[in-house]
Amino acid sequence: MNEIETLLTALYVKIDDELAGPRWLGRPPVLTDSELVCVALAQSLLGFTSETHWLRYVGEHLTGMFPYLPQQPGYNKRLRSALGLVKRVIRMLAKSSDFWLDGCWIVASTLVPCGMSRPTVKRSDMAGWAGYGYCVSHSRFYWGLEAVSGVHSVRDADPVGFGRSEVRRARGAGLDA
Repeated sequence: MNEIETLLTALYVKIDDELAGPRWLGRPPVLTDSELVCVALAQSLLGFTSETHWLRYVGEHLTGMFPYLPQQPGYNKRLRSALGLVKRVIRMLAKSSDFWLDGCWIVASTLVPCGMSRPTVKRSDMAGWAGYGYCVSHSRFYWGLEAVSGVHSVRDADPVGFGRSEVRRARGAGLDA
């Protein structure tokens, strides 16, 4: 058994213990809710952003663990209807981690481009606030802000406040407005 299968087995057992009974009336589905949530969480944990690629990977490499998986439309439909279960399991996994009791800060930032051209930069009212930076996801330079939001603790899950930080500087780029 490789490391992925060990992880998925432990995850499945924990999820199956949490989701005690079936939520379906009538004939039970071939893929149980515990298996569905386990597959969905494993997709996220292993970094697959495409459902198509993930289902293909599971079909090729994990058929022993999940002998039946629906096609992508059926998987997506079941997963959307099981959103409450997924949230419940994510919260249960968070509670079982050490970070649940820790008073840590979780900070997220969002790049907010305000302009792309030099004339825009010169005439903008954001001159004292914004700066040049590099957006990695779009592979381009921009002039703008980086909005920062923070959550004090995992238990709270409510933003404590929002603020502004310096924009991310590109390596070796000496671009000043």
